[in-house]
Amino acid sequence: MKKLLIIISAVISQTIFSQVIIGDTTGSASNKTSVLLEFPNGQNKGIILPYTRTLPSSPTEGTLLLDAATNTSSRIKYYNGSWIDLSGQDADLTSVLSDQPTNAQILEESNAKVIIGSNNSTASGVLVLESQTKALLLPSAESTDEIPNPSPGMIIFIRKNGAKRLAVFNGNKWSYWMAGN
Repeated sequence: MKKLLIIISAVISQTIFSQVIIGDTTGSASNKTSVLLEFPNGQNKGIILPYTRTLPSSPTEGTLLLDAATNTSSRIKYYNGSWIDLSGQDADLTSVLSDQPTNAQILEESNAKVIIGSNNSTASGVLVLESQTKALLLPSAESTDEIPNPSPGMIIFIRKNGAKRLAVFNGNKWSYWMAGN
């Protein structure tokens, strides 16, 4: 049922270019007009990035994923003209990947994607946010300690005063990224 609601929200968003809120019935569109996709506070959940066993050959800048090309040295990566490692450490995802389907096990439409903010996009991805003026508002928590059983590929924003930062979980450890002052 939740998946159906997300798909319906995405389709409606494509049509009217509104804000999509996942996990709540009320968002902050009235006071955060720059937000295209929002996750409410207090959920203690994150976004799970896609696991890839092969890095895309021509990714779109801004792509985030869990590089699982080598089971024993999986890392979260970001593409900005070249792949940048956000994990800084390896994770052994051998047991986790055994539960994930491979391309041989699923029929995958290579152009299938959900686009929010536009009717179409040339960007390659499962979920594509298209906007010149709006952005993704990540799920947040006070601390990674509040996330029960984090999944490999999880990304959240730590909103604690004095410790605001991006946190990514590669399946083994959390890595933290904080912008300079």
